[in-house]
Amino acid sequence: MAIQSKYTNTQVEALIAEILAVLDKHQAPTDLRLMALGNTVTHLLENKVPAESRKAVAEQFAKALSQSVSQ
Repeated sequence: MAIQSKYTNTQVEALIAEILAVLDKHQAPTDLRLMALGNTVTHLLENKVPAESRKAVAEQFAKALSQSVSQ
């Protein structure tokens, strides 16, 4: 069963396009892009997710990421 998002594909795709444009602007190689995105995720977890939920949210994120590249 597909997961329903409260965000439209258009919203998600627009945000992704902007993020990728910034990475392209800086001509960042793949390893630097991944490092920056990983550090961004960590920052969001530490600053936007309550401490008691961080581990679970991080695990859910890691699982979703792993599944997205396994398809």
